[in-house]
Amino acid sequence: MNAAPARRALAEGLGTGLLVTVVVGSGIMAQRLSPHDVGLELLENSISTALGLGVLILMLGPVSGAHFNPVVTLADYVLGRRSGTGVDVRTAALFIPVQIAGGIGGAVLANLMFALPAATASTHARTGAHLWLGEVVATAGLILLIFSLARTGRGSSGPAAVGAYIGAAYWFTSSTSFANPAVTIARAFTNTFAGIAPGSIGGFIAAQLIGALIGVGLIALLYPHLATPATPLAAADNTTDRIATSPSTSARSRS
Repeated sequence: MNAAPARRALAEGLGTGLLVTVVVGSGIMAQRLSPHDVGLELLENSISTALGLGVLILMLGPVSGAHFNPVVTLADYVLGRRSGTGVDVRTAALFIPVQIAGGIGGAVLANLMFALPAATASTHARTGAHLWLGEVVATAGLILLIFSLARTGRGSSGPAAVGAYIGAAYWFTSSTSFANPAVTIARAFTNTFAGIAPGSIGGFIAAQLIGALIGVGLIALLYPHLATPATPLAAADNTTDRIATSPSTSARSRS
């Protein structure tokens, strides 16, 4: 592996891990500060996640595109085949396991920061057609948002827009908007507010894949042509290499 793919993979693993740390850690803190008030706990958890996600996109988007999500990586691959943009199959195959591993590491880190066992299987069952429908809606909307911004040359709005969408989707979806297979798997490793029982993972991931397929289809119908040759998270791929060789180039952001 040469330096550029290694750096991008590191950014994806680190970003996904820190995202899970934000989700799980803020959930634990919310539980401790606002016991027995689930509405307030969800508010605290959602605000922290929305803000943290925007920061992570700004911080790591210039390195990898800040996918932090296997379905975003898959959508980027599928949508980029005709135009020659997006990640190639080798990069997608590298990103996805790194995202999953990073997410699990992020759950472990959050558990340890709050003096909990490093990993405990969640007992929070999340199953049922209504929750799966919520995941379909949440994931389809996320894909539609990210790639509509990319295809209309507005990728720089990604950090604020994606953070806002996820924060809102906590509240308007029945599932509280996981919308991310790597995060879903990772949240099975914490028996806390943000956890999901291992037996519930399969249904959530299946729904997320369906939602991603719907999102890709909507992008193909609504935005069939690229306005600019942009990556979904505005300014990924070779940005850091250009910064190193061009003193006039400044870092930008992403998805």
